[in-house]
Amino acid sequence: MSTKSTETTRIVAIGGGHGLGRVLSSLADYGSQVTGIVTTTDNGGSTGRIRACQGGIAWGDMRNCINQLITEPSIGSMIFEYRFRGNGELNGHNLGNLMLTALDNLSIRPLDAINLIRDMLQVKPYIIPMSEHPSDLAAITYDGKIINGETSVDELAEIPKRLYLEPAVPATKEAVNAIIDADIILLGPGSFLTSIMPVLLLRDIEQALKVSTAKIAFITNIDKEKGPAGEMSLKTMLYWCERAMAGRVIDTIITDEHQPQLAPRYQQMVLDLASNNHEWRHDRDKLKHAIDRLIASC
Repeated sequence: MSTKSTETTRIVAIGGGHGLGRVLSSLADYGSQVTGIVTTTDNGGSTGRIRACQGGIAWGDMRNCINQLITEPSIGSMIFEYRFRGNGELNGHNLGNLMLTALDNLSIRPLDAINLIRDMLQVKPYIIPMSEHPSDLAAITYDGKIINGETSVDELAEIPKRLYLEPAVPATKEAVNAIIDADIILLGPGSFLTSIMPVLLLRDIEQALKVSTAKIAFITNIDKEKGPAGEMSLKTMLYWCERAMAGRVIDTIITDEHQPQLAPRYQQMVLDLASNNHEWRHDRDKLKHAIDRLIASC
């Protein structure tokens, strides 16, 4: 692939939390060519406590992505990453979450708040919340029960019948435009039901992915997930994604283990992706190499 085309390749990564942050940090050299579309439905930890008393979208996954993209440590980055300890009400709260909540309370648009922090911390890739309207992940079980909240979905004893957002909200228009303009779209790695799927449940995102001309790749987890997603086969996960994309077929699977049951429907890129220090975590350099190969194959 020519240097010129590499320098103009637009990459969109979809997900949340640690998995998306890992992918974005592996692509930091691509700078503003990269956009992360981040799930905003988390209701656990510091984020969940803030949402319970203040409302608003979940900031935690976006904060996590920004943290992993900070290349030059500074007083600003230390402040943004600071987590309170002690016995008081602030115990466990992350200052970055509180800063973003404060900006939201000042009636600053969520995306503008994120961009303000990005500029302050010199983070080049774009970070876009999937929606700027509060919503929660919900599930319907096979026996008809309604389960509300990401943490409750993760605690299910079996795979749910389906997921939905409550209430249904519009996607951020910049996220939709990034998908339409993308050359490469990456799904995962990360928590399948609570990080990857919430973004795909947005109607505007579904329609943008349906008509996208980008190459779409699914990056598998290295270790088996806990909770109901751990009981899902890769084939089932791909089916759920494609159903949520109105039938748009995933082009490539980036995985550390060949999946014969998926041939010949899917192109497979089988590579060693694990970190040498933590076998359950993707290595940034190995991820970048895999995505560079994907770009070269376009």
